[in-house]
Parts: sequence; C-alpha cells; structure tokens
Amino acid sequence: MISIRLSRTGKKHQPSYRLIAIDKRKDPWGNYLENLGSYNPMVKPKTVQFKTDRIKYWLGVGAKPTPTVWNILVDQKIVTGSKMKSGGAAKKKEEEKKA
Repeated sequence: MISIRLSRTGKKHQPSYRLIAIDKRKDPWGNYLENLGSYNPMVKPKTVQFKTDRIKYWLGVGAKPTPTVWNILVDQKIVTGSKMKSGGAAKKKEEEKKA
C-alpha cells in the first residue's frame, strides 16, 4: 500500500520535512516514489510548499496519508474533513500496558 508521509531532513535541532509518496513498508529515508513538497515548522509562519495536484492524484489512486500529514492537509485546505488524532510512540506504549 502506498503511504504519504513526512521524511525528516535538515540539521540537528533544525528539522525540516519532505512530503513523499512511498510504499508503507519502506524506510522513509530511502528511495521514494515521488517528492510531493516540503514542510518547515521551525520558521514563523510555518513554510508549506506542496504540489496540490500531485497530492490529489496519489489520494485518488488509493494512497493513505499518515495522521500528521492528514492534519496538515486539512489545515492547508487541500482535503476536506476533520482532523485525526495522531498518536506517537507514547500512545502505543500506553495501549500495550493496558493489554
């Protein structure tokens, strides 16, 4: 399955991200199918440069964005819908403790 996710780039303590379309099982720092734009949360205001037509293409052929990417796309009004709760490693650990 194809996933739309963020791949971290940039220096230590200065992250910037590349929005990529990639097979869900692959390493996000390896080869990817297509670069869909960039996202820099460290500057004010946050810099978002996405290829809207290509993002809509990948969503149209069945690619699933991660919850974080979905929330960014909703903020940028590229897709319509409500935001998702994005859980990180801490949320997964809590669920494992409950089980």
